[in-house]
Amino acid sequence: MFENEKHYTIRSGWLRAAVLGANDGILSTTSLVIGVAAATDTRTPIVLAALAGLVAGAFSMAAGEYVSVSSQADLESADLKREKMELETMPEHELSELAKIYEARGLDEKLAMEVAVQLTEHNALEAHARDELGIHELTQPKPFQAAAASGGAFILGGILPMLVSILAPIPHMVILQYVFSIIFLALSGIVAAKTGGSSLGKAILRICFWGTAAMGASALVGYIFGVQVG
Repeated sequence: MFENEKHYTIRSGWLRAAVLGANDGILSTTSLVIGVAAATDTRTPIVLAALAGLVAGAFSMAAGEYVSVSSQADLESADLKREKMELETMPEHELSELAKIYEARGLDEKLAMEVAVQLTEHNALEAHARDELGIHELTQPKPFQAAAASGGAFILGGILPMLVSILAPIPHMVILQYVFSIIFLALSGIVAAKTGGSSLGKAILRICFWGTAAMGASALVGYIFGVQVG
């Protein structure tokens, strides 16, 4: 009895947006808090910075993702319209073009033409979209889905460092923000790797390294600013 194979490509649209949103929510909010905490010894500006970063970041991520994915969808739509027009005006050329694609993939000339003819008879636009343009319905851009995944994930990620900013002792705020952020980022990397079927070690190492670099830079800026003000 055959079991359905598990493919992860169909998750690429929302997964990329969600991973980016969650990681950015954790990292940008933590970096902002660390920067402010390194420049002040009172809790109010730290919490306000976390809240402002959380709200602004979530809307920014959602809007940016929507615009980006919408642009990709518009490009694909334009390519499909152009391909449909070419199929209507010069079908012989398009058939030959499709056959050459299959030849380049390893089929002999005769078989490549037979395949091209049969796929053209079945659904010419679908065949050209998939094999010539690389457009497939499983990976079709979904702007609203990507925006919701990115914005929602940012909020979930950003809430964590905000809670730390509310509960952590002020004298140890910077170090606790860093420690908890690395833990949160590592967990986010594990979830992303499990969901996407990729390597756990690489995902955790990559996100923790760049997270440390970003938070270190923010702490340095906050420290310099605090010293100058003081």
